[in-house]
Amino acid sequence: MSPIALTVNGRAHTIDADPATPLLYLLSDDLALNGPKFGCGLGQCGACTVLVAGRAVRSCVTPAGTVDGAEIITLEGLGTVDRPHPIQQAFIDEQAAQCGFCLNGVILTAKAFLDHNPGAGDAEIQQALSTVLCRCFTHTRMLRAIRKYARSKG
Repeated sequence: MSPIALTVNGRAHTIDADPATPLLYLLSDDLALNGPKFGCGLGQCGACTVLVAGRAVRSCVTPAGTVDGAEIITLEGLGTVDRPHPIQQAFIDEQAAQCGFCLNGVILTAKAFLDHNPGAGDAEIQQALSTVLCRCFTHTRMLRAIRKYARSKG
């Protein structure tokens, strides 16, 4: 066990944990965050995505010790119910959610991608999101919401 310092959604935390513990477990078990979800446990579905220094990272396969001292943003850290982040608002406006299990991965992956590639076209956005699994078939609405967010940035 070692103290692991994390800044999560703007708040500093020090958690005593095995450095090999997946970051997802610290976020969900120790910090009681609900945004990142346990999906496949292999980093393949995207449900556990968080932003680490602005990059989309799969927290289920990221050892907590490798992000010691990092700034982490979860879906909860983007906005609030009263003031959603523009990408969250775009998803609300486009009614781009169904079951919601994949939303964490879709929104954070899209945000990270568009923050680094603001002029990306549809094909590039679809390629960036190809690693996030969604079984509800709301892809058309999600892409509309992501395009709306991309336009608002430009």
